Amino acid sequence: MPRLTVLCVILLQCCASLAPAAEPAPWQGGSVGLGHGPLRVCDSKRFIVHADGTPFFYLGDTAWELFNRLDREEAQKYLENRRQKGFTVIQAVALAELDGLNVPNAYGHRPLIDSDPTRPAVVDGPRNDYWDHVDFIVDLAESKGMFIGMLPTWGDKWNKKWGKGPEIFTPANAKTYGQWLGRRYKDKPIIWILGGDRPIENDKHRQIIRAMAQGLREGDGGRHLITFHPMGGNSSSRWLHDEQWLDFNMLQSGHRARDLANYDMVAADYALQPTKPCMDAEPRYDDHPVRGAKQKDQWFDDYDCRQAAYWNLLAGGHGHTYGCHPIWMMRHKRLPKMPWPQPVRHYWDEVLDLDGAWQMLVARRLMQNRPMLERVPDQSLIASGAGKGADHVQAARGKGYAFVYVPTGRAVKVNLGKISGARVKAWWYDTRSGVAKAIGEFANTGVREFTPPGQPARGNDWVLVLDDAGAGFPAPGATGNQ
Repeated sequence: MPRLTVLCVILLQCCASLAPAAEPAPWQGGSVGLGHGPLRVCDSKRFIVHADGTPFFYLGDTAWELFNRLDREEAQKYLENRRQKGFTVIQAVALAELDGLNVPNAYGHRPLIDSDPTRPAVVDGPRNDYWDHVDFIVDLAESKGMFIGMLPTWGDKWNKKWGKGPEIFTPANAKTYGQWLGRRYKDKPIIWILGGDRPIENDKHRQIIRAMAQGLREGDGGRHLITFHPMGGNSSSRWLHDEQWLDFNMLQSGHRARDLANYDMVAADYALQPTKPCMDAEPRYDDHPVRGAKQKDQWFDDYDCRQAAYWNLLAGGHGHTYGCHPIWMMRHKRLPKMPWPQPVRHYWDEVLDLDGAWQMLVARRLMQNRPMLERVPDQSLIASGAGKGADHVQAARGKGYAFVYVPTGRAVKVNLGKISGARVKAWWYDTRSGVAKAIGEFANTGVREFTPPGQPARGNDWVLVLDDAGAGFPAPGATGNQ
């Protein structure tokens, strides 16, 4: 081989070794098989399933301002992008946070007459009012096999606390508004999300939320699940766990710091009685400034998103929500600059394809690749200690398998014999690409140390997958869209 050719080959190999992990293959077809029926809590009260028992994986994206700030063409672009990434729930707000009562949507429409929740601004005919636009987006999401996690209102409309407000809700009009919304969307793939980033601080607040939930139940005939989105650092369980209408708990671990221990928050909800599914529905946002950073100009990235996701899911979360700072607010070139306290670096359509969003699909494929409804958190798998801070290792197991998330590439000792089978087949699952690397097959007894590929470092995170060798499981993540 000529010397020049050899040199070129060497250079190509070096470049390949420095290249980022391959982008996951896009999701094919509808993100969810809506033909399996509406959603319900499964018999174990740990997960959500369709009416026919088919497991449902809640993979949410935070698009709070979707209805109020995007036009129809933009909504199509956004939703198609999220379908390709396997998102199953789009979290959006009917009465939006950013002065959504007074600032019109892309077509000049406002949601209410005189900011009165009992008087939705509805005009006969299609495409004539604000709610026609909401209908369009709900229908478009349905056509792509996605649910809308619809917040009837942002929290500043019932507990201003901070933000624009004004407070417009009473227990009486909250029920009326809930009835109207429930009737309008009773046949659509909806999950109701009450709250909107505010605490329940008095009996009036509680009565408003309770009345709105009652109105939704009466309006949609109980067809849709209902939950509550709390303020940062809290869970819905703090105020509402015993409410019969609350189908599952949501927590917002928030944006305060890197390596935030959301697994502790999830574990606390997981242990509550009566048993209800739980999840982190607002963790650290991609491309969001790190609020607790000692140095300025630090931003959460794809690793922060992955770490929060796997910690949540393996601690007992039935699903997970991703968020991106410019996307939740739909920061827009054609709209005036928003008076927002935290800096924003990009516009919504510039960050649709961040690595963090793609890597949520990688997580989904792993979770659905093994019997999902049997997964339970189990830290007893970890023989070397769970570790603290960034090094915290989180583990879970199911029928014939176990997952161990190793966030910083350090060796981990595992107690074997926790799953079925005389022998275990071990894999390293790449949280960036979704590629599984076979380790080997071992006797399912004793303690064994596993060392992830690469050197210990921030961002070198992997999931150790242990399978009953006789179970016949495919390679982790290999089932694609199933």
